[in-house]
Amino acid sequence: MLTLFGSIAVVTMMVAYWQEPRSKWLTLAFAGGCAATSVYSALAGVYPITVIEALWSLIALQRFYRRHRQGRPG
Repeated sequence: MLTLFGSIAVVTMMVAYWQEPRSKWLTLAFAGGCAATSVYSALAGVYPITVIEALWSLIALQRFYRRHRQGRPG
C-alpha cells in the first residue's frame, strides 16, 4: 500500500510539473504532489528526500501564490 501511495504521489508530481505552464492550479497540484512525496519518503525512512521534497513543496506554493496574485488566467 505504501508503494502505491508513493507511486501515485510521484506520478501526480511529474504530470503536474509537465503541464504546469497551462494553469496556476497545476502549480498547486505540483506542490501537493511534492508534499505527498515528502510524506511517502518519511514513511519509508528516507529522510534526505523528505526534506528536499518538503522544500520543493514550499517553493511551488510560493510560485502558486505569486501567479495567483498576478491574476494570470488559468
